Amino acid sequence: MAGIHTAVRSRRKTSTAAVIGAATALLALSGCGGGGTAANGAYGFPEAKQEASSTITVWVDADRQAAAKAFQRANPNTKIKVVTYDGSANGSNSFRTKMQLFDRAGSGWPDVVFSSQNNDAAWASQKSGGKQAFAAVLDKGLVPKDTLGNFTEGSLNPCTVDGHVYCLRNDLAQAVLWYNKSLLDKFGYAVPTTWEEYQALGEKVAKEHPGYIIGTAGDAWTPEVFMWGSKCQANDVPGPKSLTVKTDSTECKRAASLLDALRDNGTVPTVSVFTPEFLKKYSGKVLMMPGPAWYAGAIFNNPQSLNVPAGQLGVAAPLPWKGESGPVTGNVGGGTWFVSSHSKNLKAAEKFVQFVTTADEYQVDVAPGYPAYAPAAQKWVAKQEASKYYATSLQPVVTAASQVWDGWGYPMFSQEAIWAKTITPGITGGKSIVDLLPTWQTAIENQAKVNGYKVN
Repeated sequence: MAGIHTAVRSRRKTSTAAVIGAATALLALSGCGGGGTAANGAYGFPEAKQEASSTITVWVDADRQAAAKAFQRANPNTKIKVVTYDGSANGSNSFRTKMQLFDRAGSGWPDVVFSSQNNDAAWASQKSGGKQAFAAVLDKGLVPKDTLGNFTEGSLNPCTVDGHVYCLRNDLAQAVLWYNKSLLDKFGYAVPTTWEEYQALGEKVAKEHPGYIIGTAGDAWTPEVFMWGSKCQANDVPGPKSLTVKTDSTECKRAASLLDALRDNGTVPTVSVFTPEFLKKYSGKVLMMPGPAWYAGAIFNNPQSLNVPAGQLGVAAPLPWKGESGPVTGNVGGGTWFVSSHSKNLKAAEKFVQFVTTADEYQVDVAPGYPAYAPAAQKWVAKQEASKYYATSLQPVVTAASQVWDGWGYPMFSQEAIWAKTITPGITGGKSIVDLLPTWQTAIENQAKVNGYKVN
């Protein structure tokens, strides 16, 4: 469940391995940042000398400690060392920064890394400063084809660069419309079926039931819920080093205008869902909330958060804009697992990553988020519905998994970090999001250029 607390926050071709001469081998060795490597590994990247019995170091965020524990229970003979870090939460970029330090040192890389972000494959798949890429290629024999083929269609897009897969998704984070069925029934409100109806309901709630809310706009992933779901072309990646940014479009302006109106009347406050303030002010007063699949376990069915009682929480499909053929949705996290190309125990590292993304012992029995691995997702949904916690079927969550709009891409940098730095201070200070759209545009363009993108 990538976004929980920590997320709270692609794509082209690799040359086929070929027999090369000793001179080329020496060059490859010098570019690896470490000795004892094979210039032409079996899996499409230079490999370190393998030590089958060595301990693997696994980096996880706090919430993925459960994944490591599940693996240890199922594989007691595989030695792992678990290190906890922030998971690059909210676009902190800590994963990339730390790997750059290890590149310079020529040692120290962990064998496996979890990230809460979906933009990491874009840099982790590339050489940096002459050093080999951090991420191991997974689809050239390291991970079985049958395993890769069972991930939900499109779920590995953030992991795919130049046509090859560099990471595995932990869970999917498609946004849907969560709502409290008991409160809606009590107030006599219908579940909205368009964004226009959603805004109209917010205006009605502000007048008839002040203090109740229908969403939030205080987290770094706000644009991934509202802007992405409105087809705002602020983050389109048409090519490996190309970015299209167009925040002055109708699609961007309509989402910004909606947020302005609902923020002003108090029904979509600019407060983070993971703050004491949110719990104090809005426990028992959340009528509905557009947000990712993982909100169910992270916020609603969580004793440490809203703790909504069983039988009240319902879920509806992502909202379309009036006149459009159907809804699209954004993607808020859905963490990623990487195997290091520097690992001295690739077999154990791959075993770990495959387990935590596919095994029932974690994805079905423990993980609170919607699994990216399709067979596990089916079992997860069945288990959730059998619990009788939800007031409705979870089918909208399943359907939304294939409705993520592909016009919002996965560049090397984090949109969450840009929004948090340039937009959040403005909107919490009362500025209009519509008026801030040019500021957002400039910030995205500047960050893209720093990372070597040609901006369209």
